[in-house]
Amino acid sequence: MSIVSSPSIPRKSKTRSLATSCIFGMVLSLSLTMFADSANAEPTQTSVIKLDDETSLEKTVLSMNIPETNTLPWGTIKGKVNDPSQGHPVIIQIFKSDESVPIHVAQVNLKGDHSFEYKFRLLSIDDGKITPFFEGDYNVKIFKVINTPTGNLESI
Repeated sequence: MSIVSSPSIPRKSKTRSLATSCIFGMVLSLSLTMFADSANAEPTQTSVIKLDDETSLEKTVLSMNIPETNTLPWGTIKGKVNDPSQGHPVIIQIFKSDESVPIHVAQVNLKGDHSFEYKFRLLSIDDGKITPFFEGDYNVKIFKVINTPTGNLESI
């Protein structure tokens, strides 16, 4: 972060703006910490398979844990596709960690900045009764169609 002096902004305003930015940053980091305890996923493996001379399939496998104590009704899987092949959605498959058949599948279109976001229900709250849909350990597979990299695919 850099601060640039400007003769048209009074010093008191700069200080107030900096203080506001610091407070906002602290609140944001605290809120991320609170939500990080509810569910987490970590990248574990990414591979690229050449489909043809122009396109390849990038597969990322993540481990995800939804604790029994989760109180948030929604989960989110999001990311970005580097050098996407136009017109291809992102496919997301969620597996119970010990199973080979997906329990949930989604297709998500890319946004203008090549990012994607998929929200899914973790639990339902109906008249005070909580029904969890996801609880425990899962494997998440994310498939993205990209332009075939020039060079060795094994190095990716």
